[in-house]
This record gives sequence, C-alpha cells and structure tokens, in this order.
Amino acid sequence: MTLRVIIFLVLNFSALALGGLFTGKGVPSEWYMQLNKAPWTPPGWVFGTAWTTIMICFSFYMAYLWPAVENKSFLIGLYLVQWLLNVAWNPTFFYFQNIQGGLLIISFLTLVVGYFLFRYFPQLKYKSVLILPYFVWLLIATSLNGYIFFKN
Repeated sequence: MTLRVIIFLVLNFSALALGGLFTGKGVPSEWYMQLNKAPWTPPGWVFGTAWTTIMICFSFYMAYLWPAVENKSFLIGLYLVQWLLNVAWNPTFFYFQNIQGGLLIISFLTLVVGYFLFRYFPQLKYKSVLILPYFVWLLIATSLNGYIFFKN
C-alpha cells in the first residue's frame, strides 16, 4: 500500500508541476487580473492549498482502488486521461489564454473524475470519500471557468 501511495503521489504532483511550468504568471498575471471573475472566486492561496489536499487524497484513493479493480488496462487508461486533462488545463487557460478551451478541458476532467467516483464506488465504498475533494473542487473550478467564459 505504501509503495502505491508514493507512486501516485509522484504521478499526481508531477501533473501539477508540469501544468504549472506552462502557466506563465498565472493568477497574478495582468491578463487574469483584468478578467471579470465570479463573485465566489476564492483568494489565490486557496488554489495551492486545495490542490495539495486533493492530490494527497486522490493518491490514497488510487492506491486503494488499484488492487480492487480487475481491468487494470482500463483503469490505467482512465487515469492517464485524467492526468493529461489535469496537465493541459493550466497552459490552455493561462499560457494560451484560451478560456473556451480551458472550459472544455475542465468540463471533461470533471466528468472523468465523476466517473471514477460513481463507477468505482461499489469497490471502495466509504473510501470513495477520498475522491470527493477532487470532484467538488472541479465542480467549483468549472463554474469559475464558465463564469469567465460567459462574462468576458
């Protein structure tokens, strides 16, 4: 179990780091600061705290899920899609300033994480609570991206 947690921690935090490399100035950038943002947009520090918590919980979720799933190929494929979407959002939104593309990516990411939650609930039961922070945060983040798309 410990080795699986470590592997998923490395994979998950590498996704965040890789996405962050292509973010540019991100939240403090002039472009982002001038956008009309949702009134429920949290302060910048919340994003780092949220993503750290999310990736720790998701790493434990995946570590529990791995031995519970028979079709490892499908699980790897699903995880890879999640990983790529997670990496792709930052550069799409911040670096390329493509709000619509970001909205599409985060919407698909939300669907994929929701699929994890509901598809594997029978195998993990109460341990599925570990993916809830990811899913709830993505619902919020999708609403923030959607607001920016429709109001700018």
